Amino acid sequence: MEDAEENSMFETSHVLGALLASSPLLARAWDRCAAAAAMGAASSGFAHSGGGVDGAMVYVAFSGVQAALSVAGAAAVASGADVFAPVELRGDAAGARLFPQLAAAEPDAGAGAGDSVAVQALALRCFVNLCGSPEFQMLLNQIKGKEVVFTGHSLGGAIAALAALHYLCISSSSSASAPVPPVLCVTFGSPLLGNEALSQAILHERWGGSFCHVVAQHDVVPRLLFCPLDAVPVRIIVGMQLQQRLGCTHHACAVSVRVAESEQEALRQLIQAHIRSVAMEQKLAAPETRGGSPYRPFGTYVLCSPDGAACVDSLTAAVQMLYATFAARCVPGSTVSLEAAHSCYGDLVLKMPHHLLLKRRLHTVDAPVMVFNSNYDASISLALEASGIHGEATEGTTARHWLKASKRAGRSPSLNCAGLATRLGKITPSRAQIEWYKASFDADTGYYDAFKQRRSPKKFHKANMCRHKLAQFWDGVLSMLDNSQLPHDFHCRAKWVNAARFYQLLVEPLDIADYHRNNLHRTRGSYISHGRDRRYELFDKWWNERDAFAGTGDTSTTGNRLRSKYAGLTQDPCFWARVEEACELTERAKVEHDVTSLAMMLGSLREFELYSGELVASKEVSIDVLAPQSSYTLWVEEWEEFKLRDEVRTASLFQF
Repeated sequence: MEDAEENSMFETSHVLGALLASSPLLARAWDRCAAAAAMGAASSGFAHSGGGVDGAMVYVAFSGVQAALSVAGAAAVASGADVFAPVELRGDAAGARLFPQLAAAEPDAGAGAGDSVAVQALALRCFVNLCGSPEFQMLLNQIKGKEVVFTGHSLGGAIAALAALHYLCISSSSSASAPVPPVLCVTFGSPLLGNEALSQAILHERWGGSFCHVVAQHDVVPRLLFCPLDAVPVRIIVGMQLQQRLGCTHHACAVSVRVAESEQEALRQLIQAHIRSVAMEQKLAAPETRGGSPYRPFGTYVLCSPDGAACVDSLTAAVQMLYATFAARCVPGSTVSLEAAHSCYGDLVLKMPHHLLLKRRLHTVDAPVMVFNSNYDASISLALEASGIHGEATEGTTARHWLKASKRAGRSPSLNCAGLATRLGKITPSRAQIEWYKASFDADTGYYDAFKQRRSPKKFHKANMCRHKLAQFWDGVLSMLDNSQLPHDFHCRAKWVNAARFYQLLVEPLDIADYHRNNLHRTRGSYISHGRDRRYELFDKWWNERDAFAGTGDTSTTGNRLRSKYAGLTQDPCFWARVEEACELTERAKVEHDVTSLAMMLGSLREFELYSGELVASKEVSIDVLAPQSSYTLWVEEWEEFKLRDEVRTASLFQF
């Protein structure tokens, strides 16, 4: 059965790698990295370009030179346990302020024994200093709402990842309903940034697709922090960073990176041993002990070699492939130096597109033609070769296994999504029952007031039961989304955004009616601020982001269309909560004797009168809102009568 399933599958990691390598994205990002490195130590630490009036994509590149110089003096004697120590964002004032969503993430008992989110000290310290500069704050204002690519090489890549995380945090928290602009972070040879809790928090926020880590086959820097931190040679990583700066003469001399060949090989063996232990640890369902380093990857990894590139977005498979590609090194005597392996990205991004044009078939060693059981097996071999693992490499079998396992794991969210579509069809009768309930009261009181007053008990109980069934279904959908059991772009898919919106517009008025019937507005407070379920707030955000994800960037398109008849459902899901607040405020105003207080109340009531009048005039309300005995119709009559009172006229004059 498993073989039959595999024969029907497609392995796309090499296809995605080829697509990325043939696009101008990597070359442009690397050009910005080189420009940032060439700016020198006296610069602001970043360079940006693009983002003109035509709305072009903005590239922001970060240099790691300042980070390297900050520890260069002590690099010869400094311990990696000090320089790269993990710092918990929750316990760091600056970290909690810059990354509120990540700092507030609940520790996962399955990730790092319940550790909270932590990032490496050097990158965090440099980013905090950068955030305090007027230049960076000005940059954030300039790129607000635009498509941004953050990028960086080596230590600059770690800083770029923190900048992207900060931008995502402030963009998503500035307004719960505002669309988050497209953000991409492309790093080259960047060291690991955070622990497994960070990886899980990024998945929970569905930001994993915003990070692309380009890693060369022989580069030690992206793999170095898999080792115990006290064994990390700080002087080597700092020296290699300083050597990347164009025109570097005297600064590089402060930290020598002239490493003997024997020492280089010892470092490679150290990295290979520890990344292998992490890879072996991941094969165990519940390892008794964890590796010596707390750091783990996140996002998508693009594993590059002279033969191409392969994309891996499964974190488990990323660790396995980082090990397998590094272990499948060149034959002894042809191993590239540490410096060359870490500075090869410029050549890679230029040569990979040309190589893809020339490459037509797999390399073969002994046989002129390689025979595969299926296209799936052939595509796996192409992915391995693109990442630098050829058929004769001993690591090929393990890497092949993990690519297949990654593919199976990657299919689970899509299969879950397909299952949800079936379940959505099965609960359609519950939705239809509430629609029928609504139609039966449209001409009298409207279904909101009928539900609030429990009119026609039999109809009420059926509608209430369907309300609970639908709530249970959608809460289950959000639970699966929180646990990364659905595709990361699930909340962007039109089918689910529209289905969630229809459910919200149909059912939330009933939740508001239930809230006010039980007088919860008196004990808990306003429904909008204290009684609203989380699912409705998320559905609002999905709906407001729909055009941004579709590429239009204009969320008001549908709202500008003129209606020829009243909407099937009132387009403001909280409309009835606002009506209830207006009714209560009107009753309070009737007995208010203080002219100043009365004037303030009248101001709020007039705002609602204007808002609701615009909704009715544009036919953005359902016909039940205008039913003869609806709460809104009764409020309008009461409000018109109240405005004729002498004290109201006096307070109105006082107000102006």
